[in-house]
Order: sequence, then structure tokens, then C-alpha cells
Amino acid sequence: MTDATRDTDASRDGRDPLGDDGSDRPLADTVVVELGHIVAGPFCSLLLADLGATVVKVEHPDGGDVTRDSSPLGNASFNYVNRDKVSVTLDLKAEGGREVFLDLVREADVLVENYGPGTTERLGVGYDDLREVNPRLVYCAVKGFNDGPYSDYPALDPVAEALSGLMSVTGYPDHPPARCGTSIADMAAALYGALSVVAALRQRERTGEGQKVSAPLFESTVALMGYWLAYVQAYDADPEPLGAGHSNWAPYDVFRTARDENPTATESGKSRDERTSRDENWVFIGPSSQRQWEALCDALDLTLDDREEYATRERRLEHKHALNAELEEALRSFSRSEVLERLREAGVPVAPVNDVRAVAADPHLVATDALTKVESVEGARARVDVPRYPVRSTAFDRRESASPPELGGDTETVLRSLGYSDERIAELAADGVV
Repeated sequence: MTDATRDTDASRDGRDPLGDDGSDRPLADTVVVELGHIVAGPFCSLLLADLGATVVKVEHPDGGDVTRDSSPLGNASFNYVNRDKVSVTLDLKAEGGREVFLDLVREADVLVENYGPGTTERLGVGYDDLREVNPRLVYCAVKGFNDGPYSDYPALDPVAEALSGLMSVTGYPDHPPARCGTSIADMAAALYGALSVVAALRQRERTGEGQKVSAPLFESTVALMGYWLAYVQAYDADPEPLGAGHSNWAPYDVFRTARDENPTATESGKSRDERTSRDENWVFIGPSSQRQWEALCDALDLTLDDREEYATRERRLEHKHALNAELEEALRSFSRSEVLERLREAGVPVAPVNDVRAVAADPHLVATDALTKVESVEGARARVDVPRYPVRSTAFDRRESASPPELGGDTETVLRSLGYSDERIAELAADGVV
């Protein structure tokens, strides 16, 4: 791009969208370019946005991120992992599209991408290509696998869950292997990716050089399975899925209580008549010491701890199924709210098994301002509660979140901040580049 195409008076609301926003957050002067879709890449850059980075999400003009126009759950995912970003539409395959992208990368500190194997290289925007125009760039590839025998295989979250052994220990015995109820492999890779980006930026302060970091779904999920790997090798034992149970403690499971006559909104988002047996009266109880076991029995006026077969941790494990059945029968004499009150007061780990609807009204989350409202821009139009960055710091505050961007809603503003004139932007739009 020549100087003739640049416009030095480029700003949005008087502020350069690629500049420091003046906040006290640690990445406030950091620009992240995202070539991401679905969950893993967008969640990685969302974490950086939560730490103050400006995230420019680059999307194809024809539809953008596939989760913008997919299932209701896909739409909901988009609205969560793409808050606090700006959207630029750009066709990297169109003539001139790559050049515009390189201009953006020249101003960036970080690139996050989760395209399939070899895609960015074929587009001419792989790490080696971008390093030539910006040697200080930290390039984060959120991939299925690190370089190796599997690196060319397509990968999704369940692929990583299956390969890592996670599915084999999830669910219940005598049932097919199950995946987790959330995209744990995608999010694990994103977390490792964001951590590695911050480390790479710190290293850049010392060396002046950028680098490429790869955050793989498979290896990241294996890292979460570390203690199981150590267990099978040390004890030559094959773990089975335990449901909500534990291999070292009993009782340690979910149990059904009596039905609450007046359930609170935080225990169910539905009215009493609408609730089902699945979500109305389940609690998790997990005493993890002899003291807590005895405290549980005292709190519920039980004499199970006087029985020889339940006297020690080892004996309770040996008779786990009988113990669980006896405890659940005893719990039928108590409502869920009574069980929660008694066991919390006794210092025994206990929790209601909330349905997802109830979580948004959880009193602790409300009191700690853990959720933020954003305007849904895809799917059902609504203001919805989504999680904030969960970590608190004494050095910086969490900001109010911006809603996810409309497709290409910030294209002109960002291009002007790069120095593009209105005439040049109009030409690019006419040519279908932006």
C-alpha cells in the first residue's frame, strides 16, 4: 500500500481502535489479530481481551465465523467467546486481500489462529510469511496436534477427548464412553495458548523477537489426564468411569433428597410443577476425611459411623454401593435445602446439582459480579449473562464487557486506523475484498 492510499486522520470516537485504551489492565497496549472460528481460537483470544488486549477478529465477508449462523448452541457459543472484540471482514483469497491483512499484522503484537492443518500456509499468512513483515509477532496456533504422526489429521474437541483417554473415564460403568458436557479440549488448548502468548510477550521484552507457539487440543487434554497416566503405570490398573464418584473416598457421589416444598430460584430456574426429577432434588456430597464423615453423620442424625463396615475409609470403599444406598435412603427424610444447610454448617463438602438455568441466578455469582450482560448479535436476539474473566487482581479491575461484534462492523474504522483512505476502502469493498 502506498502513502497515497493512507489517511492519517483515522479514528473511531476520537480514539485509534488499535491503540492503548488507557486502562490499567496488563495487555492494554497489545493488539491481537484473530483468524479464529468455533471455540478454541476465539476463546484463546477472548482470554487476552479480558486481560486488556484489543482483539481484531478477521472474518470472511460471506458469513464470517461459522457459529454465527449455525445451531442455537453454536450461536450462544459465538456470543460468549466473541465478546469484547472488533470484527473486520476480509477475503484473504481475493486480489489485494492478503496485502491488507499484512498491513494489519504489521501493527499487531499477536496472531491467534485455529485453522486446519496447512491452511494459513496455503493462504500465504503462515508464521514464516508473517515473521517477514513483523519479526516481533507472537504467532499462536491452536491446533489439533503438535507436529508429529497425527499433525495432519482433522481434529475436533471429541477427537481429543477420545484420544486422550478422557472419554474412557467419563460417564458410568457399563455405559458407552462419554464426552464432557462442555468443550473441555478446546478450552484447555485455548488456556494453554493464552498463557503461552503472555509468556512469549514477556520473553519478547528481553529478546526483541517474536515466536510461534502451538497449543494442541490433544496434548493439552492429555495434560489434564496426567494423574491418570501416572496411576495406570504405577499400579498397573485400568481406571473405570466413576460417574460423580471417587476412587479414594466413599460416600462421594450425587444423591437424591426429598423434594423441597418451596424451592428457591437459585435451586431451579423452573417452577415446581415444571421441574423434573432430574434437577429438582439432587445434591453432591463428598466427605474427604474421617472427620468430615463423622460430621456428616452427626449433622444428619445418622449412626452409620458406628457400624464396623463403615468405620474406616478403606471399609467404606469396600462397601461403597451398600453405603450409598443407605445414605440415599436416609436423605429421603430431608429436603435438599435442609441437607445443604446442615452439611455446610458441619463443614462437609456439599452442593446442589444445579441445572444450567439456575446458574445465572446463583447468589454467589450475583454477589461477586461474576457474570456480565452482552447483547446477542446472532440467533435469538436477547441480552444474556455470560461469564467474566474469573480471576480477581489487586492491580487491575475487570471492565464492563462489550457485546460481540456485527459481522464486519468495524472494518472501515480499523482500515482507517491503518491509514487507508475512504476512496481506497470503497475500492476494496467494490472488489469484494472487504
